[in-house]
Amino acid sequence: MQKIVNFFDILEDRVRGAMSRTPIIYSFFGGIGVILFWRGLWHTADYLQSETVLGSIFFSGPGSLLLGLCILLMSGLFVSIFIGESIVMSGMRHEEKISKKTETELKEEEKDLHAIEQEIRHIEDDLHKIHPHLR
Repeated sequence: MQKIVNFFDILEDRVRGAMSRTPIIYSFFGGIGVILFWRGLWHTADYLQSETVLGSIFFSGPGSLLLGLCILLMSGLFVSIFIGESIVMSGMRHEEKISKKTETELKEEEKDLHAIEQEIRHIEDDLHKIHPHLR
């Protein structure tokens, strides 16, 4: 199993590296992959619904709705998929929507993020000086 995982990990790195040079083509192939994945899942659910007793319950309209809702709630993905965690976090911090932020505010945030990034690099360098084998 580990060999299969390693194979696809290496393959993904190579494909991603090559495709990242052509983002439009990369997006096109990614879209095809997503659509074919969901199409296969949809057809599998249809097959199970028509061919099995449990499938006729779980993959009916209401059954699919409840099963999907349970999966999304259990995995913690329900909120992030439908409204996104950044929207929730900005609401909790009482921030304005990005579309309402001024250019100055956005530049300030960019400066803050850059400063944080520099600080992380500094800490990382210090850590490597202390423990050189971590590289």
